[in-house]
Amino acid sequence: MHVHPLITDSATLANLCVRLAESPFVTVDTEFMRESTFWPELCLIQVANEEEAAAIDPMAPGIDLKPLLDLMTDNEDVLKVFHAGGQDIEIVYNLTGKTPHPLFDTQVAAMALGQGEQIGYSNLVDSWLGIQIDKGARFTDWSRRPLDERQVDYAIGDVTHLSAIFPKMLERLRKTGRGGWLDQEMERLADPANYENDPDLAWKRVRVNSRKADVLGKLKAIARWRELEARGKDLPRGRIVKDETLADLAGHAPKRQADLAKVRGLSPAWAHNEIGARLMAAIEGAGPLPEAEMPARDDRKPGLGKEGSLVADLLKLLLKIRSRDIDVASKLLARTDELEALAAGQRDGLAMLEGWRFDQFGRDALDLVEGRLAFAVVNGKLKMTRTEVA
Repeated sequence: MHVHPLITDSATLANLCVRLAESPFVTVDTEFMRESTFWPELCLIQVANEEEAAAIDPMAPGIDLKPLLDLMTDNEDVLKVFHAGGQDIEIVYNLTGKTPHPLFDTQVAAMALGQGEQIGYSNLVDSWLGIQIDKGARFTDWSRRPLDERQVDYAIGDVTHLSAIFPKMLERLRKTGRGGWLDQEMERLADPANYENDPDLAWKRVRVNSRKADVLGKLKAIARWRELEARGKDLPRGRIVKDETLADLAGHAPKRQADLAKVRGLSPAWAHNEIGARLMAAIEGAGPLPEAEMPARDDRKPGLGKEGSLVADLLKLLLKIRSRDIDVASKLLARTDELEALAAGQRDGLAMLEGWRFDQFGRDALDLVEGRLAFAVVNGKLKMTRTEVA
């Protein structure tokens, strides 16, 4: 494989993208910093196919990333391959308003091949290629320039190894007939809605022990305020106000700006400065959360009760047995909340009762709940057995 020197100019990048556009797939990784900013600071982009690899410096003066971003988001003929690519995809979305498509995530694929629910990149490389990755550069401050040769080599290794792993992984998926299992998961990863930061929905990320409409209305208003403040200052949300302080403000809203000095987690200066005034304006302008936006009560869902809880435990045991038998990560088959919903009587809207999940697990889960399946111990091993239903 030909590894290019660090690309710092637009012409070289454009020529690389022309060649990559002829490839069936391209592996992608990014290096970024986000400890002290709201938006992740993109510091390096690595790409490779089976023939060549390069690292691109997005911080190079005057470099035009458009050919690369167009390749990521507008070229449907080239599959973009990531490992645990959520944050990489988020960066592309922030830059373009679109997500890479079509895409493939090797961490998700590893779940279908029995390699655990969240296999790390170094373990993936070791298991597929027998290569131990030197982790010496993983704590690099990627925003500092110049980058030395060791740092760039380390970063490029993330995509060169992946370009060797992906064809092997794809072949195994084909042999096991599990490639189709991943289509829905990959489309979900590519859904732009996963990467939107709607300020009006920011409150849903904050835990608060109340279902009062006025408390949640205040939470929505001040979470929206914090989101806009953090964006405007390009600071992490927690640098503006921590989640627990937001929850406290929503539940015990101050009457006057001067009272902000008494709120734990806020600077006393907020009692008289402009940011404190903006916070108070958000609190004072908040109305009760509309009924249509209220989170569902637990008692609106089918209740489990004591017997239902036991059935849910049996379903979890069945899931463990089934995932062991077919050598697939249990998380890919069903989520805990789905098992509890099935035990409580829900049948509609459960992914495990549709498509391949139904064939591999959902049918047995339904049969267990409805009395057509039972546990048995055969030769010291726990198995499932069919029962006669009267």
